[in-house]
Amino acid sequence: MNPVERVDLVVQGKIPDRVPVDLHNFLMTAEASGMPFPAFLQDGEAMAEAQIAAWREFGHDLVILENGTVALAEACGCEIEYLPGSAPVLARPVLRSLDDLDRLEIPDPYRAHLLSQNLKTTAIVSSEIGEQAFIMGRADQGPFSLAAMLLGVETFLMALSDQEQHERLHRLLAFCLEVVFRYAVAQRDQGARITSIGESLSGPDVTSPRMYKEFEWGYAQRLAARLKAEHIPLAYHICGNATRIAADMAATGAAVLELDYKCDLPRIKEAVQGKAAILGVIDPSGVLARGTPELVAEKVREELAILAPGGGLILGPGCALPPKTPPENIHVLIETAHRHGCYHQDGSLVE
Repeated sequence: MNPVERVDLVVQGKIPDRVPVDLHNFLMTAEASGMPFPAFLQDGEAMAEAQIAAWREFGHDLVILENGTVALAEACGCEIEYLPGSAPVLARPVLRSLDDLDRLEIPDPYRAHLLSQNLKTTAIVSSEIGEQAFIMGRADQGPFSLAAMLLGVETFLMALSDQEQHERLHRLLAFCLEVVFRYAVAQRDQGARITSIGESLSGPDVTSPRMYKEFEWGYAQRLAARLKAEHIPLAYHICGNATRIAADMAATGAAVLELDYKCDLPRIKEAVQGKAAILGVIDPSGVLARGTPELVAEKVREELAILAPGGGLILGPGCALPPKTPPENIHVLIETAHRHGCYHQDGSLVE
């Protein structure tokens, strides 16, 4: 079974030959390129070349393509700061207040600078290795997190508690939904087999489950449904301890939930089994970047024992790998998954 077949079966809720492995490694590839991070993360050809080189070295099943969390925000008019040695960050929102909504225009993904470079990366990687690896072209941030960037995170979170601003908040979220959808379709059109959104600001570490249901869940559900109609599976990422909302996340119709190491593994397995696959959830910093190879192997075996039985697992880091993650730890991650993640036909693990 090749990586495309393997990941596709997991996305469909079926049992592959073994647990597939992903790498959330765009910062590692930036470090390995030798280029300054600001230049690398704005160069679609360089990002593609580095991702292909990483795939040839590590042989992971799922290749994730992105350049951070602000590509859509920049396309919508936010000011972005490019940092040495890290991903770009939001410097200034485009909106002064919710009274400025009419200033917003939906960007063309093929003309907006960062989006177009990401799409170039997806096209090149898909053309070069898309029959040998399962390609995810991220659609950047979901409606909730994108709206927070456009308005400013603090202002957005305060508005969640102001009933008088809710109608305009929903107008902003509807705008962001359309922006994300168009970019996701463009990623598919450039060869991606799956797309992904990040909505960490909507998770329990930042936002209450009640606010999540009112301002996030419906938009994620609508996005998943619209993408499903376009034959585009959606992966849905929330950092932090999302255990309390894992069942709600699965109920959006997303095919894959990208979850963090802070989650309670048995509880998320119970909440999600048969409804969506789980992607993750190894600690990218404490284990993969700073841990020993022995610790990496231990955590991989621990996760496999809990999350792999019955299928529904794509194993990898729970969030982006730090730039200086040791390559030897990545090799151990993948080798341990290959050794201990093989399935019997009934979905039980081969001992």
